[in-house]
Amino acid sequence: MLYSGRRFIFPLIQKCTRQYSENVAPVKMAYNLFEGANTDMSRPPLVIMHGLFGSKQNWRAVGKALQAKTNRRVITVDARNHGDSPHTAEHSSMHMAADIVHLMQQLDINKISVMGHSMGGRTMMYMALKYPHLVESGVIVDISPLTLPRDFYEMEQIFGAMMNLRVPPEMAMADGRKYAEVEMKKAVASKETIDFILLNLRKNPDGTFKWAANVETLYNHLRLFSDFESHIAGLEPYKGRTMFICGNKSNFVDPKSWPQIQKIFPNSDIHWLDAGHLVHFEQPAKFVELLVNFLK
Repeated sequence: MLYSGRRFIFPLIQKCTRQYSENVAPVKMAYNLFEGANTDMSRPPLVIMHGLFGSKQNWRAVGKALQAKTNRRVITVDARNHGDSPHTAEHSSMHMAADIVHLMQQLDINKISVMGHSMGGRTMMYMALKYPHLVESGVIVDISPLTLPRDFYEMEQIFGAMMNLRVPPEMAMADGRKYAEVEMKKAVASKETIDFILLNLRKNPDGTFKWAANVETLYNHLRLFSDFESHIAGLEPYKGRTMFICGNKSNFVDPKSWPQIQKIFPNSDIHWLDAGHLVHFEQPAKFVELLVNFLK
C-alpha cells in the first residue's frame, strides 16, 4: 500500500544472484483480443507486450489500427506483475516468455508474430530465441539484446520514489494523483516518466492507494533485465524475419552495436524514427505504417 509509515532505503543495486531455471510456473495473463469480420484466422496473430510499468491499455490504439489494416488478430497482454495480470515473486524474460506460451495454449494458437517494447521487447526476443518454432516473425521496439546504456542510479531513484510514496487515503483519486505527482517530482526529473508511471496509480475500496505494478518484485529483479545478454548466450540465433524500430533521441539502442545485434537476429533490419524511448507514442502514424508493411 502507498499509505504507510514504512520507508524504503535502497543501497546501490547489487548483482542479482538469481539464475534462470526451466522450472517456471506460468501465470494466466490478462489480455485484449482485437479481431473483426474480415480477420484472416489462418494467419498467426500478433501478440504485443508493453514495457516496464506499462500495460495492455498503452497499446490499445495501435492494436486496433493494426487489426484493421492487416486483417490479423492482435492480442495485447499485461505482463506478470503489471496491469490486471497476477503478481508473483518471479520476474524475468524467461518467465514472461513462458507466460506467452501458456497464453497460446489457452487460445489454441500454434504460431504467433511477436512485438514488444523495452522490457516487452526483451521478452519477445527471448521468446523468439528460445521457441523459434512458435514465432513467425518479430518486432522489437527501442531495446537491444545487448547491454543497456541506461543509468541504474536513475532507475533506483524512480523505484525509490514509488515505494516511498504515501498518499493520504481520504483523498479522491484526482487529488491523490496530483499529490503523487508533486511527491514524485522531488526524486524524478522527467515529467514524461512521472506521467507514465502515474498511469499505475489505483485506489482500493477502503480508500488506500496502491500501484497496479508489483514494484517490489520489479525492483528486486531489475538486474536480470540488465544482464539479458548473458541469459541468451547459449541460444541459437533467431533466423525469422525481425524488425527493430528505435528512437533516434533514445539511448536504449546504440547504432554502433547493429552488427552485433544482427549476429543474434541475422534476418533483421532497423528503422530509426525521430523520437525518444516511447516511439509508438511520439510517432504513431509512422510507427503503424512500418508495422503494416512488415506484417503484410
